Amino acid sequence: MNGSARRAGRPEDKEESVLFVVTGPSGCGKSSLIRRALPTLDGLRFSVSHTTRPRRDEELDGREYHFVGPSEFEAMVRAGAFLEWATVHDHWYGTSRAELESRSAGEDLVLDIDVQGARQVMKQKLPAVFIFVVPPKYDDLRDRLEKRGQDDPETIRRRIKAAVREVEAIPEFDYLIINDTLDRAAEDFRAIVRAERRRIEPRSAEVQAIIQAFRTARPE
Repeated sequence: MNGSARRAGRPEDKEESVLFVVTGPSGCGKSSLIRRALPTLDGLRFSVSHTTRPRRDEELDGREYHFVGPSEFEAMVRAGAFLEWATVHDHWYGTSRAELESRSAGEDLVLDIDVQGARQVMKQKLPAVFIFVVPPKYDDLRDRLEKRGQDDPETIRRRIKAAVREVEAIPEFDYLIINDTLDRAAEDFRAIVRAERRRIEPRSAEVQAIIQAFRTARPE
């Protein structure tokens, strides 16, 4: 199913907004390309997920993630507070429904989530555009995981094993970004955002305004 089909059911109160779901295996660089592209894309906001994993030194609570304990996360699950949530490499991650509800009209939102979470969003038939990010080669992914120095060898092995399964999901997505260089990948993401923003939607207020303007025009 392509993005236009998914977006056809867009709720009226959010018809001018687009939800961009970006996923890929751990180490693919999706977070880096989003950070690179965001400052150049007006009207696009990053969705801050919740997680139970420990905060890294360079991270800030509420910027990269909302860092919470397992009991708080479980309480949110029971309350139905998450749009999607999953266990990824022994930690829980989730996107709160409040992130979507807080959007203003015309404000687009980008989710940086794992493949499990993206599939959950797909099942809910939300109006969204799904993007898969992957390095050009298997060896590139392994090298990135090893060089970033965040995981022990056993964790890296598990992440690579998971990546082998996750890439099988590529055909389910609307777009593929091959992250060979960060600048090129970020530009590909910008191109996708720009293209989706110009997709013609019959109910779009902008489209209807243009049509009405031509209907009422008086040829000289």
